[in-house]
Amino acid sequence: MQLNEKVLEQKGLKLYPAPQPVGSYVQCIRTGNYLHLSGGISVNGDESYYGKLGKDVSIEEGQRAAAAAIMNRLAVIQGALGGFGALRKIVAVNGFVNCTPDFTDQAKVLNGASDLLVELFGPEAAHSRSAVGVVSLPLGVAVEINMIVEIDPEAMEA
Repeated sequence: MQLNEKVLEQKGLKLYPAPQPVGSYVQCIRTGNYLHLSGGISVNGDESYYGKLGKDVSIEEGQRAAAAAIMNRLAVIQGALGGFGALRKIVAVNGFVNCTPDFTDQAKVLNGASDLLVELFGPEAAHSRSAVGVVSLPLGVAVEINMIVEIDPEAMEA
């Protein structure tokens, strides 16, 4: 899979260097042909989203928060693989939405991440997904996303 740089530019998005962990964990672990990525928050460079959906964050802002979180995770993939040439498949995206108890549009919020992945990598970036509402997230962010991606080990050795 290759990242469509034109889409990044058109959307005014930028891949920043992968963030450092803020706790006792690593950003990703490779096991076999898979990278398991830790949760990444809705912060990408200077762009950050905090607050609760259903209270102080709109669905549209939540979608932008999910996009920021996915960009955060793409930075980790890029750092781990030295680019996206060895990325074979986005297998799973699991999203957590900081929301009020009566908020039920978590799936709409996570569409901000899923749709962006397909725009950036094409239809082959379609993936399985969970969208879960939670009472709180680290640092009070609006969205957190973890992922599992398949890699081509032969492409990494080339």
